Amino acid sequence: MKVMVIVKATEATEAGQLPTVAEIQAMGAFNEELVKAGIMLAGDGLRPTRHARRVAYTGAAPQVIDGPFAETRELVAGFWLWQVRSVDEATEWLTRAPFKPGDVVEIRPFMTEDDFGAAFTQELRAQEQRLREQIGQAD
Repeated sequence: MKVMVIVKATEATEAGQLPTVAEIQAMGAFNEELVKAGIMLAGDGLRPTRHARRVAYTGAAPQVIDGPFAETRELVAGFWLWQVRSVDEATEWLTRAPFKPGDVVEIRPFMTEDDFGAAFTQELRAQEQRLREQIGQAD
């Protein structure tokens, strides 16, 4: 099962406050454990939303909205992509992550082909497979 682990933004991350050397070392050690265990597929931190844009599809033409955005608790500061056996396994790994009190991290399973049911026809499945092969993500 593939999951996205979403690190929620805080006032500090939105202000652009960078982690300390010790915090970077601790997260690096945790990432190394994930890689050695074959769990981590990707992961990165994101710049504050003052560097971001949103495109809202609310009418005839999309609306472009420049950051920064309010509601820090709704924003994302970073992410991982993990390959795990279950959400429980992802949760167990996440309980060992070096986050600070007040930090919030969300685990979201990816949808699979079967989740789309009959609407995901054989033709659409073949198209999806071709696209995954082209970008080097064939399962």
